[in-house]
Parts: sequence; structure tokens; C-alpha cells
Amino acid sequence: MPEPEPQFHYIRSLLWSQWCFTPPSPETSWAGKTVVVTGANVGLGREAARHFARLGADKVILAARNVEAAEKAKASIEETTNCSTDAIECWPLDLCSYESVKDFAARCNKLSRLDCLLENAGVSKYRFRMAALDELQITTNVVSTFLLALLLLPKLKETALKYNTQPYLTIVTSELHHKTIIPERKAVKSGKHDSLLEALNDPKTASRADRYPVSKLLQVFFLRELTSSFAPEGYPVIINCINPGLCHSSLTRDFAPIAYIGKILLRARSTEVGSRTLLHATSAGRETHGQYLSNCEVALVADFIRSQEGPAVQKQIWTELVGRLEGIHPGIMNNI
Repeated sequence: MPEPEPQFHYIRSLLWSQWCFTPPSPETSWAGKTVVVTGANVGLGREAARHFARLGADKVILAARNVEAAEKAKASIEETTNCSTDAIECWPLDLCSYESVKDFAARCNKLSRLDCLLENAGVSKYRFRMAALDELQITTNVVSTFLLALLLLPKLKETALKYNTQPYLTIVTSELHHKTIIPERKAVKSGKHDSLLEALNDPKTASRADRYPVSKLLQVFFLRELTSSFAPEGYPVIINCINPGLCHSSLTRDFAPIAYIGKILLRARSTEVGSRTLLHATSAGRETHGQYLSNCEVALVADFIRSQEGPAVQKQIWTELVGRLEGIHPGIMNNI
């Protein structure tokens, strides 16, 4: 197993990424294809949807909890692109509700095709709050994100076979997954809690400052186990995750003004520039399957993932999340 790189390499990479690299504007055609973008009412999701529409997608579904805001995003996209008047649709999706996720997936599965599921929606909150069975950020960024992914894998695979094309499942993650080793594991090791999810759901043991990075680390762990053990090389759907870099968006509104100062110092990307990385991930080659992408190329995952302890933690996270997903939708793992 490779030795983790010193942390200063990550910091150097971050600085270079923000100060020296500008993602190229996407040019790959999406003519005739159907795309779903979650969290598409604002920020990166809206700008990614704009690119898909500009590049000729036959149907771009804007999935958002706030449908009114999605309608405004639709109007903006139609005004700034040459897309047809029926190319953009707004569908409700609340990742805090498993029933909403299942209803949305059922509607997607009635589509004639699905070429790309771009899971961009996510939340970053400082205050502890439960949503469904887990803490809000775990429910939204992890459980519901993969619930939707697994519910739609059959449609993505069907599209690959029926249209002889290459569908994509892309998860928008973050470089912040480098910055945590999941502090709640201490509560499990000490015997205070029987599982990691249980520790994450206890406000007494939950690290509020680390919660968003933890949710992103869980995303990377789960995706890696999914693609290495259950959807290996040659799988009909390319599954990858993308770090868009530090961008100006509403994601960090709970952490202003500290987040704002950080964005100024690190030269945060505009949402349009950041969204270019999302489009790259959804049209990249098979070498990106199961990989973490940053700056439009395959990049190293966090030191912790590549440490001696990493594989065991990955298996633990996989087992616990599969248990949660099977409890929500029995038999869902058969969709892989």
C-alpha cells in the first residue's frame, strides 16, 4: 500500500489549484441525451445545468427542494442558451426525505433514457440537527445521495445497453475530505457507541466543525468500495467523484464571515468556473471510474484513506451504510 503523502503536499496542491489552474470550458456535445442535476436551483448545480443545456442536451432535469427557485434557474438558463423551450424541467427532490428520494427515482425510471446523474446537492451546517434517521449532513450528503444513486443505477445501465452509450454517475465531493480522520471513531473505539453512525448521530460525540468534511470522506470511502468490490472496471456506468475546488456559492453561508475571508485569500472560483469541473467528470474517460477527480484529472485521495487503517474503516463505513440503505429500501443492493 502506498505511503500517504506529507500534508504539505495537499496544501501546496490546494494553493496551486486556486491560484494557478483554471478549468477549461466544456465543449463535449450532449445532443440527444438526458441529464439529472441535483441541487440545480443555485450555484454549481445551476451553472452545470446551464452548460448541459448549452451543449445540446435533449433534457436537463433540475432537481431541487425549492421548485420555485428551480423555475427561476430554468428561466435564466433558457435566456442565456439556445436550448429548446422544453429542454429544461424542474422536479422536486428533498434529500432530507427518503420518500421524496424514492418518488423522484421512480419518476426518473419512467424516462426513456438517463445518460447522467450528477449528484451536486449538499449542505454544510454548523448546528446539529437530525433529518430522517441521521444527522442532517449525513442524511443529505451521504445516505440520500447514495440512495438516489443506487435507485437509478438500473436506468443508467439500461441506457448504456439500449443506446450503446456511456452513462455517468458523478458525485460532487470536496477536497475537505483530506482534513478529517472522523473524530467520532473515538466514541466507537471506547465502547461508548456500537457503530459509527450511532456516534455521528449523538450530539455529545459529534464534531460539528468536522461534520461536512466527514460527510465528504464518507462519500469517497463508499464510492471506492462500491467500484472496487461491486462495480469494477468494465461496469457499464462510469462512477466517479469530483472536487470542484473552493468556489463562491451559498454552501458556506452558515460559516460567514470566516468562509468569505478564506474565499478571498484563496481566490475562490466563480460558480461557473467551478461547474466546469463537474462537466469534465461527466464526460471523462474510463480511467476515472472509481476515482476522485480534482483540477480535471485523477487525483490522490486523503492520506487517511491510503493509510494502513483506511481499508478497515472503508469496510466498516460500507457495511453500516449498506445496512441503512437496505433498511430504507429493502433489496436496493441488487440494483448494482
